[in-house]
Amino acid sequence: MKDQNLDLFDPRTAIMDPGYSPNRARDPDFGFAFNDSNFSDRLLRIEIMADPLDPEGFHCQSLADWARNRKRRRDDINKDMALDITACPEEQIISCNQIYTEDAENENQDESVVAMIEEPHSGDEAANTDDSSWNFDSPRVVKVKTLHISSPILAARSPFFYKLFSNGMRESEQRQVTLRINASEEAALMELLNFMYSNTLTTDTAPALLDVLMAADKFEVASCMRYCSRQLRNLPMTPESALLYLELPSSVLMAEAVQPLTDAAEQFLAARYKDITKFQEEVMKLPLAGVEAILSSDDLQVASEDTVYDFVLKWTRAHYPQFEERREILGSRLGRCIRFPFMSCRKLRKVLACNDFDHEFASKLVLEALFYKAEAPHRQRNQAAEESSSPSRRFVERSYKYRPVKVVDFELPRQQCVVYLDLKREECANLFPSGRVYSQAFHLGGQGFFLSAHCNMDQQSSFHCFGLFLGMQEKGSVAFAVDYEFAARTKPGEEYVSKYKGNYTFTGGKAVGYRNLFAIPWPSFIAEDSPYFINGMLHLRAELTIRN
Repeated sequence: MKDQNLDLFDPRTAIMDPGYSPNRARDPDFGFAFNDSNFSDRLLRIEIMADPLDPEGFHCQSLADWARNRKRRRDDINKDMALDITACPEEQIISCNQIYTEDAENENQDESVVAMIEEPHSGDEAANTDDSSWNFDSPRVVKVKTLHISSPILAARSPFFYKLFSNGMRESEQRQVTLRINASEEAALMELLNFMYSNTLTTDTAPALLDVLMAADKFEVASCMRYCSRQLRNLPMTPESALLYLELPSSVLMAEAVQPLTDAAEQFLAARYKDITKFQEEVMKLPLAGVEAILSSDDLQVASEDTVYDFVLKWTRAHYPQFEERREILGSRLGRCIRFPFMSCRKLRKVLACNDFDHEFASKLVLEALFYKAEAPHRQRNQAAEESSSPSRRFVERSYKYRPVKVVDFELPRQQCVVYLDLKREECANLFPSGRVYSQAFHLGGQGFFLSAHCNMDQQSSFHCFGLFLGMQEKGSVAFAVDYEFAARTKPGEEYVSKYKGNYTFTGGKAVGYRNLFAIPWPSFIAEDSPYFINGMLHLRAELTIRN
């Protein structure tokens, strides 16, 4: 008859913290009780199986070793199949096989236990007998470890063990439980069990910490996952390690405890490869997770969003030669990294004609981009603020080398275009003392033009001032006569006020404009009370008309 006295180690008395909050007080240190029969109520039998692809064991000396070994085992070892939980009656501590080798009479007596245990594998028999005729299709037990454990301690740290010890079935009341793991998981599991008692690990290398992280995910020990994540973040980050962290199994990546590690990996890659034009050859070789991290950054240094679009197409065509697979990756992953509202209208037309994108998906993005371009600046800022917390951040403008412009084209009565260029106060301040900022290209009469804002010296008074210039991209001998007018929004009316008119016959590769657009020194132009900055933004307009 079962003892009715209260057992201090009764798993039903265990109190578990389901939230596992990272801000809670430090867990108590029970390291003294680890594998000590005086403070334990159960035995944990660990059956260590030969790894299917590596029966002699593989020791990772570096992250590269870990990645290769992980890749080799990933497709052949299923998490659910690798873990086999069985239970034994209290009097049967060492060998669970006795359940199956008893005569029929004893087998009937333990029928309720046998019904909850899978048919024994021949590997179990090999571990306990000298019979060498075991089934080669089954995993082989190469070692057995038995530990004294405290079910309240393990249940308090892990929902996995809590459910194991409190599921109400007969095995939850047995004195011995058995875990079956692969040989490659042995060291990590021992570290994990020790951590659940002592809150610390004895290992500090990246490969070993990753192994423990994987084990902590499998056995649902969130506090250990946080610990491993923190230790890995404290190690020097490299492109190889960052990519490895981003390509961990999805169950690990989804864990809140690992989020700071993946965030750090993404930030590292984004900072290292922010100039994708400079590192294009290297970035072209990166896997999908790395490219996503780079293209999701607001600090990406590119000429324009058109450059991002061109790179995405080039990368996907190189890595996904199959059309359907490429279209899937663009629609579900990389297409969301392109900020279409900041692409030029000419490039948006090409998006609609590109077969790599699903037509419905492309149409939706282009339409959304055109609506954004048509919005008033304050509405655009509101959209960007609302989108700032979204992973895609499609309405958040990057720091482009060439600033986006809005263009309105007219064909009649004469070919004409009106170009709007907005510059932030900080961008203008950064031009001092001799900087320049260029707009994206726009077209009139088949010719490409651009605007450039300068901080330069006034030739007559020798002081710094703000200048605006119009240039033509194409070089050649064809003369192209243009009337142009520069204007800027001005307080208090906040309407566009004409500042300079002129005409010029372009022959290509030339620029024309006014060195001191506002006829004031630089300090007056950039001052807090300057009439030209409205809510921190300088609004410029250029009208171009082809002369007959």
